[in-house]
Parts: sequence; C-alpha cells; structure tokens
Amino acid sequence: MEELDVLCVGNAIVDIIARCEDTFLIENEITKGAMNLIDADRAELLYSRMGPAVEASGGSAGNTAAGIASFGGKSAFFGKVARDQLGRIYEHDIRAQGVVFRTEPLDGPPPTARSMIFVTPDGERSMNTYLGACVELGLGDVDEEIVAASKVTYFEGYLWDPPMAKEAIRKCADIAHANGREVSMTLSDPFCVDRYRDEFLDLMRSGTVDIVFSNEHEAMSLYQTSSLDSAVEAMVQDCKLAIVTLSERGSTVARNGERISVDAINIRELVDTTGAGDLYAAGFLHGYTSGRSLEDCAKLGSLAAGLVIQQIGPRPHSSLKQAGIDAGLMSASLVG
Repeated sequence: MEELDVLCVGNAIVDIIARCEDTFLIENEITKGAMNLIDADRAELLYSRMGPAVEASGGSAGNTAAGIASFGGKSAFFGKVARDQLGRIYEHDIRAQGVVFRTEPLDGPPPTARSMIFVTPDGERSMNTYLGACVELGLGDVDEEIVAASKVTYFEGYLWDPPMAKEAIRKCADIAHANGREVSMTLSDPFCVDRYRDEFLDLMRSGTVDIVFSNEHEAMSLYQTSSLDSAVEAMVQDCKLAIVTLSERGSTVARNGERISVDAINIRELVDTTGAGDLYAAGFLHGYTSGRSLEDCAKLGSLAAGLVIQQIGPRPHSSLKQAGIDAGLMSASLVG
C-alpha cells in the first residue's frame, strides 16, 4: 500500500451545531466547555430544544484527518458508523475531503453517533454526545495494512470511553511500532483526563504513545498541578514529544530539554472554537510527517486552528494548503 502520513482513529460523529445563550446551558444542565456523554433519550430531548442548526461530519480525530488532507497530506481514518442515513452522510463527507476511510459500517442498532454542540456568544462550545455506533469500534476494525503504512497513528482520548476501542488502539500501537512508526494521542478534554488519568500516564510511560497533544487545562489536570510549567516538564519526561496549546497565547512544544513557543495567528472574529485543537493537530502532524522543524509544525498548527475558529463547523471550508502558501509557510511547488 502507498505510504500514508497519518492514520487518525476516533469516534465517527455527525455534529449538529447551534448557537445559544449561556442561560440555555444552565436551564438544560449542560456543562459548559466540556464533552458530555448522553443517552438516546437525552439526545432526543436536547435536539427538540435546539434552535436552527448546521449539520457537519465531525468527531475529533475525523476532523484532524480532514485537516491533514486539506493541507495536501495523505490521511486515513478508522471510525464506526451505522448503515443508516447519518452514517452515509459521514462516509460521503470524509471521503470527499480526500481521507481514506474503509471501516465497515455497522448493520442494525445502535445508530450513527451524533453530537449536539451549543455555541455560546463567547465562541465556547459545549458538546452533548450520543456515541451510538461508535462504541462498536473494536479489534475487527483495525486494518493492519493501513496502520503499517502510516508514519503516525493518532487517536483521541475520548476513545477510552467505549471499552472495545482500547483493545483496537493497543493493537494499532503494536503494529505501528513493529513497523518503525510512531503513535500519538490527544488528551481530548480535562474531564476525559480526570476519568482516565492513570491509564493515560501508563500509555505514555510504557512507550505505547510517543507524541501527546493537550491544551493547558488538560496538561495541568493530567499531573494535578496548577503550574503549567511543571505540567510541561513532567509531560516531556513521560513521552518523546509534548505539544500544549494555549488558546490565544499560541502553543508550546517540548522535547528532550528543547522548548519552542509559537504565537497564535491574528483573527478577525472568534466565531466557534469547535475543532480548534483538532485542526491544530492536523497542521502540526502534517508538518511533522513532512519533515518540517518543530517551529514550522507549530506554526502550521496555529494557522489551521486560527482559521477554523473563524467559521461555523470543525472542518476547513477552504484549502489549508493554499492558506499555508499564502502565509509563506508552504511552497506552491510542493505537494505537501
């Protein structure tokens, strides 16, 4: 099989995005800024109370795969959908982005996952996710050929919620490392870290995971400290490469005593933070698998994140490759 840059593994979710006021979150007991797991009944209730909404294929790792493809990179995705209307929409959307997607859909219930995302006036998103078919992702969905062909296998921490996915991730890591590849994860959100702190640390310290992405809140939660510097120092001791995003303050990249800081790009208007971390990872991993310097990787991450937060929805509406060329970060003569 042709070599791939990044294989992304995650929950295949159709996002349903609507604007709301903070009072709506309070009235409906929604935790602001977090990913709240909900059941089918809760999903129906919240959907009935939503205002006008935009539907888009999402899921953290799926967004990252789409972002890498938009940069001109070669990406693949493992994620489980059902053989239903939303599942067909998801399959079409991710393949249309240029992502290799061969996971066999699920026959019968549960249905394809969906996430109701409420965006408040400050641009913060609060996700309410019914995992549906996502929880059926397991060992049988690991395509060994794709894992072996991918320079980096990247997965989302959210996968630690459905139990079968853990086995699939460990199998992917074994295959990747056996083929001289690397494994990366994103910590997903502070509440996810609280649930699986010990397991995440074990993944890093055992060498199962080489590269870790987090935001500052997740990093401090992981090490139960109020000091970002302490968290970054601890993280780089536990993995080969640590990347910490700092919202409008940019990002920090740390490796073997080396630390690089890169500013966020200037934006015209903050519209929706959905997908910011996912697209940062896309830019960084595209640069990383293209052999770019860590500083350039972080700049590509900042560019992608800065662009996606100025639109509704978690996937790029225009070519990230062209944006990289326009920003002087990529060459028009290069495919990647």
